[in-house]
Amino acid sequence: MPKFLLRNGVLALAGALLALALAAGLSAARPAAPEASAAGDETLAPVLVELFTSQGCSSCPPADDLLRTLERNQPVNGALIIPLSEHVDYWNRLGWRDPYSSRRFSERQREYARSLGIDSLWTPMMVVDGDTAIIGSRPITAREAVVEARKAPKARLAVEASAEPGGDEVRVTGVITELPPHDAQPEVWVALAEGGITTDVTRGENASKTLTHTAVVRSLTWLGSLPREAPEAWPVEAELRLGRSWRRENLRVVVFVQAGQGGSIQGGTTVPIMCLKTKTHPPRPD
Repeated sequence: MPKFLLRNGVLALAGALLALALAAGLSAARPAAPEASAAGDETLAPVLVELFTSQGCSSCPPADDLLRTLERNQPVNGALIIPLSEHVDYWNRLGWRDPYSSRRFSERQREYARSLGIDSLWTPMMVVDGDTAIIGSRPITAREAVVEARKAPKARLAVEASAEPGGDEVRVTGVITELPPHDAQPEVWVALAEGGITTDVTRGENASKTLTHTAVVRSLTWLGSLPREAPEAWPVEAELRLGRSWRRENLRVVVFVQAGQGGSIQGGTTVPIMCLKTKTHPPRPD
């Protein structure tokens, strides 16, 4: 087994024992479906659904609602829909500055546009597994894209995320196995996404509306590139900063593998952040 570790974007050496421990002890990226758990013979194919949206866009609230519905209902058999809501910044000039917007997300949307041959950007844009861009408020089209995406072979990811009570960092550990054949250099990304976010918009196209979002990307971090040769497994490790205003109970960690900039998603998983219990010592006998 190879001895690679991705840490803060640098490919470094690590012990094979780490890979063995992670492979044995962590949750799989394709968990059994809730209704299939008893049978134990069905697994879910992860499908990453990225919504490029903005609170300054009057067409976006229906797409935000659709993303929540996809996450909650998981309407495609055999698929685990992993949502990410990425707020672009180019509509901030319309009178309302989206507090969750980032130039980084606008640039990520441009990367997809270049890769998919799209001449101009729009919102809401939903990108399914890096392969298909659609208008993000169309449920039938979104479902069809997920149905198609679930058929692609995917890597397996086993990941855990943990944080100390009151701490400002989350530690992510995991292992990637069964990476499908690829032409582009695979890249590993980790996102911190927060659900249950509501905002009262007072200006712009959505003035006087209360908007609700799920899986809002708070941070998106490139962990590194995988070697082109195909060893059996790659351990992954990262430490991510947590913002003070982020609601820890609503955060999830999303780790995914992508075939280069704006490329296909080759695997992914999402896990909650476990709170590590503070160690206590039994009382001393009198």
